[in-house]
Amino acid sequence: MADAPDYKQTVNLPVTDFPMKANLPVREPAILQRWTDEAIYERLIEENAAAGGEPFVFHDGPPYANNHIHQGHMLNKILKDMVVKFRSMEGRVVRFVPGWDCHGLPIELQVDKKLGAKKREMSRSQIRDACRAYAQEWIDVQREEFKRLGVFADWDHPYLSMSFDFEAATVRQLARFAERGSLYRGKKPVYWCINDRTALAEAEVEYAEHTSPSIYVAFDVVAGLDERFAAAAGRRGRVAIWTTTPWTLPANLAVAVHPDFTYVLYRLGDELVLVAKDLLVSFLAAVAPGELKDGELADPTRVVGSAEGKDLEGIRYRHPFLSRESPVILGEHVTLEQGTGLVHTAPGHGQEDYQVGLRYGLEVLNPVDDAGFLTDAAGAALAGQRIWDANPAIVQMLRDSGHLLAASSVQHSYPHCWRCMNPVVFRATDQWFISMETNQLRAKALAEVDRVRWIPKWGRERIHGMLENRPDWCVSRQRTWGTPIPVLYCESCDAALVEPAVMERAAAFIEEEGGNAWYERPASDFVAPGHTCGCGSTVFRKETDILDVWFDSGTSWAAVLEGREQLGVPADLYLEGSDQHRGWFHSSLLCSVGVRDEAPYKAVLTHGFLVDAQGRKISKKLGNYVDPAKLIARYGAELMRLWVASEDYRGDLHTSEALFQQLGDGYFRIRNTLRYCLGNIVDFDPAADAVALADLEGLDAWAMSRLSTFTEKARKAYDDYEFHLVCKAALDFCAELSSLYLDVRKDLLYCNGKGSPERRATQTLLHAVVRDLCRILAPVLSFTAEEAWGFLPGDRADSVFLAGLPEAKVARDPALDLRFERLLAIRSAASRQLELARRDKKIGKSLDARVVLGASGELLDFLRREKDELLAFLIVSQLEVIEGGEGAAAEEVPGLTVAVEPARGEKCVRCWTFSEDLGTDPRHPQLCPRCTAAVGG
Repeated sequence: MADAPDYKQTVNLPVTDFPMKANLPVREPAILQRWTDEAIYERLIEENAAAGGEPFVFHDGPPYANNHIHQGHMLNKILKDMVVKFRSMEGRVVRFVPGWDCHGLPIELQVDKKLGAKKREMSRSQIRDACRAYAQEWIDVQREEFKRLGVFADWDHPYLSMSFDFEAATVRQLARFAERGSLYRGKKPVYWCINDRTALAEAEVEYAEHTSPSIYVAFDVVAGLDERFAAAAGRRGRVAIWTTTPWTLPANLAVAVHPDFTYVLYRLGDELVLVAKDLLVSFLAAVAPGELKDGELADPTRVVGSAEGKDLEGIRYRHPFLSRESPVILGEHVTLEQGTGLVHTAPGHGQEDYQVGLRYGLEVLNPVDDAGFLTDAAGAALAGQRIWDANPAIVQMLRDSGHLLAASSVQHSYPHCWRCMNPVVFRATDQWFISMETNQLRAKALAEVDRVRWIPKWGRERIHGMLENRPDWCVSRQRTWGTPIPVLYCESCDAALVEPAVMERAAAFIEEEGGNAWYERPASDFVAPGHTCGCGSTVFRKETDILDVWFDSGTSWAAVLEGREQLGVPADLYLEGSDQHRGWFHSSLLCSVGVRDEAPYKAVLTHGFLVDAQGRKISKKLGNYVDPAKLIARYGAELMRLWVASEDYRGDLHTSEALFQQLGDGYFRIRNTLRYCLGNIVDFDPAADAVALADLEGLDAWAMSRLSTFTEKARKAYDDYEFHLVCKAALDFCAELSSLYLDVRKDLLYCNGKGSPERRATQTLLHAVVRDLCRILAPVLSFTAEEAWGFLPGDRADSVFLAGLPEAKVARDPALDLRFERLLAIRSAASRQLELARRDKKIGKSLDARVVLGASGELLDFLRREKDELLAFLIVSQLEVIEGGEGAAAEEVPGLTVAVEPARGEKCVRCWTFSEDLGTDPRHPQLCPRCTAAVGG
């Protein structure tokens, strides 16, 4: 007897070299190298420009050139890369210039540590050179780490805030502020870090819990009380204040009351104390709880008088331990939230104190040096003490002198330096400021905020609120590593020469020689020959302060977008974390509006911060931080990209091992979908075998419609920057494709003849799926899309990124949707009965079954028309449609009955369907007619 034919070899099983196992950490570097070798990003720009593509100006907010990138950097750069890629693939010309913020204290402090005692022998320029070299080292490190993420950018030509051209551009913008009269020098309180000995910007201050003293102090009245209160005649009167900063009491120059509040004079023992009426009970609870009963005044007759705040102006009191008298003044900033309603006022240590002090001509007294030690102005008993150490000493002095009414401690939110995390202080110093009112900078900036598109929309309210109440911008810093402030001082009269011409000369030298030119060249190089001060002197000295780094980065639009060809201002998009509403978005807006009266961006997109599974901020201190290099080594950059894209970045983003494993499941669903499709089109030549879209029928036409719907949904999500919806749409599409279309079409693909029209129609759909899915996913899953693209049969672009985003292939057909909605409902009803039959062991697989569908009227007509489609849809061997029927009633389809019975006939050994016509060809007695035709019988 001849051997039985091996029909297994005739089945069209999937074949592809696209591997099932991604092995991303190993495979990704080769793809990166290919992108570099073939200049894919550069070609993308060139091809889009040649095709007349519109520019899309996307400006990179610069990360700091210090240390390895962290997970926040990874999140930010991947988000930006998705924007670069999807905008480029829609035909826009996106020249993305990456940048680095290179100046500032963190680098200077690291270099200080490195240099040690050697620093004392070095010049300012030598220290700056060491800082420059340090920053460059980390730029080179971070550049490779960002490239490893698959980020497209002009890596060979980044912008650096320390480059000569950037520093020159920054100085030129400062000159424009000076030209407009917005730059001035003044003595006013600013955030000051006594650890780093420099002023801080608001964006450099973070709030953290801090324990402070909480004291109530009585100042003895020396004049004016008895004129307002008859009961005060001949009695000792006192004004009561509350403070959490005893160290500022040596700078006290006034007590402020609100003009509209009511104040009462209360007899406490033998003394009369002035307190706001609405705070009297809480005041007594703190200083004399025996004066209360059941939360009320035990003896209301102790209130011996009342007056409006506006009537208290001019009362004078004596400082509790310094030899001076000060006035009671009026201030709208006084509140009734806590304390006494009378506010200790030290113009040298608070913004509101300073402002109210200006109105009253108070001295801006600052008895604290740059390291946080009290000076002689604080009195001999306190001079030389560090402010935190002076707190208990001052409390004891007040206790000994009888001025302390109560003392405790309070835990509250307090400003800290974002670099060293030490508490900061408000300290009045001579600084350079940009006025928020000159040239209506505040009003113009607020107007521009309303012209910008904020994503999410709440970004508008956030930055609007910050601008509304912010003080003038302190732009000077008392450090070495930064852009110099090119201002000269007369050696004779100390007048400041704030001249745009001086700054422009400095900018010209800096552009050629770098910022060191300011320190190495004589002052005479920066003034016109023969220039004299108003006092007649011709000798000048140079300012040694540097610019706030936020002014550096805030002028990046000028250095980069204006400074480079083919870019331009305003940018189409800025994208950073939500903390940049008070940082880069804020400083960029002020710098641009301040010199050109418009915002530097059309749209601003913000993302949240990273938190762990418990919602805690990611930090090394909490032990929940993971080095990106370790994550990439374990999961590959691709999974990091999927993580970023899958999360709704507008809120906080979660990160955990469990999440990455869950994402891995989603990733492999997509990868396996691509692999299965590729495996089934290995013998497909699109040029010769593709079926015209108009000729697709039934399930193939419906699947093409679903592909088009997915494409439209993904394109819209990209345009709205809702990348998580792109991922959701892709996962949903792959799930639907696998569970329905591929499941149904598996039999046709495997068992029909290779070139059968039905198989070619299905292959046409699968080819379109791979082609479109790769292009849609390329901005997100860049490595996988590129890898799969390389296995796509037929003519294709050299890279998936050069192929562009797909358009919807077919228009939506409501009739087709309705038709398949009914078919899917019938399939659901039949599947339920097939599962019951399987459970009852009537059948094994669905191909072991014969299904009988019963109906009447229009439904019966529909079933008869769709019988062939339903047979494939149900994946059963036989289907009969009858009128009436005694099967189980279908809940999903009223009027439908479903009965399941064992299939009739014998099982075909090739396709495993049962047939009553098995062996009609004697050469193939074990095959059904379809398989006989397929094997050439």
